[in-house]
Amino acid sequence: MSTTTVRSPAAPPVLGGLGLLTVLLGAALPLIDFFIVNVALPTIGQDLAASESVLELVVSGYGLAYAVLLVLGGRLGDLFGRRRLFLGGMAAFGLTSLACGLAPTAWTLVAARVAQGVASAAMLPQVLATIQAATSGPRRAKAMGLYGATAGLSMVAGQILGGVLVAADLWGTSWRAVFLVNVPVVLLGLVLAARAVPETRSQHPEPIDAPGTVLLAASLLALLAPLTEGRAAGWPLWTWLSLAAFPLLAGAFYAVERRADRQGRTPLVPPSLFALTSLRRGLVMIVPFSIGFSGFMFVIAVALQQGAGRGPVAAGLALAPMAVVFFFTSLAGPRLVTRYGTRVVTAGAGLQAVGVALMALAAWRSWPDLGIVELLPGAAIAGAGQALQLPIIFRVVLSEVPTARAGVGSGVMITTQQSALALGVATLGTLFLSLVPGLGMRDALVTTLVVQLAGVALTGLLSLRLPRTIG
Repeated sequence: MSTTTVRSPAAPPVLGGLGLLTVLLGAALPLIDFFIVNVALPTIGQDLAASESVLELVVSGYGLAYAVLLVLGGRLGDLFGRRRLFLGGMAAFGLTSLACGLAPTAWTLVAARVAQGVASAAMLPQVLATIQAATSGPRRAKAMGLYGATAGLSMVAGQILGGVLVAADLWGTSWRAVFLVNVPVVLLGLVLAARAVPETRSQHPEPIDAPGTVLLAASLLALLAPLTEGRAAGWPLWTWLSLAAFPLLAGAFYAVERRADRQGRTPLVPPSLFALTSLRRGLVMIVPFSIGFSGFMFVIAVALQQGAGRGPVAAGLALAPMAVVFFFTSLAGPRLVTRYGTRVVTAGAGLQAVGVALMALAAWRSWPDLGIVELLPGAAIAGAGQALQLPIIFRVVLSEVPTARAGVGSGVMITTQQSALALGVATLGTLFLSLVPGLGMRDALVTTLVVQLAGVALTGLLSLRLPRTIG
């Protein structure tokens, strides 16, 4: 009598509590570093004798490299293993942060920031892809809610932390501390990731879509580079030629991706992915939300320091109420969504509109005595509204994406968010700085906040088209 040994299928990877904490740390670092330099730019400019256009590159060089390569980073994680790319990206982020902190010249800093953006693009897509692949059911909903809370809190906390570190001038490091602080955090993250983050990858990985990668990179650069650098450079001819080339490059990218999709290959950004209503409508919402968020953060940092004469600490801490309220409100988000569905997002947009209006009113009445006390009511209400939007929109976007395409889906979502963050600094920041000479700092700030208010209203209207429940 013979016996046959039946092998049980391998257990699916599970992301435990420590592993979730570790990947959320990896999600926070790139977003903090996008905003942490806002309040450090004046000090960097003085120390390195950098012109305004070079300082713009310190911000935009990071954002451009980050946005352009995010989808590729997601695909590489699907192909070679998300844990492996997460570890490699985090290690590279630590090394490039060290290079930023030790940069002897402004152009060296710009080069190090570009490299830091590349490292972020390798690390960040693996966070959402790992959550999608190694969690399910209520655990996934909780993890996605925590990811959204981490993303929103990181963007505000980065600006606060930047102000504190510059003013503290630890061991005479001045602005360099905003980059050097990443090094010990990365070392801790690498130890935790090696122990607690499971390896996941696509079961049927596809080769890299080289034509799609090149065309996507060219399209994003053609749009973002002139918008972020145009005003500081005086809008030379290349900026207009670049903007004119954007629709042509974007059209070529779509055609190449659609052909690959129809031929049964997996393109870099599969057009078939946009057949998912939740993903398509969620992505459309992310654009105005992120433009308004990053534009506001940049404008308020400049207005408080250069207009109201606040130091970096006061400029950063003015947004502390927004960060605190965002954190605690986001914890209640999953329960509210379970009870009321995605109409919570619409309510969040209404709250944010009230908060932005109150901040505009405070600027109008109190200028130049504008600080944490004057901004507190508006910042707190706006923070609550943002917390009821961003984490939930992230859940909506990825709710129907198959596990096999987790890397692609997360890459597309984060690319959309990052591109919109860069657009926010370029558009609202350019509007504000262009209005200052004619209107003065106060009226330029109020006008920019009113424009942001229109974007919040658009987000609220778009939220009415979201699926009522999240799968």
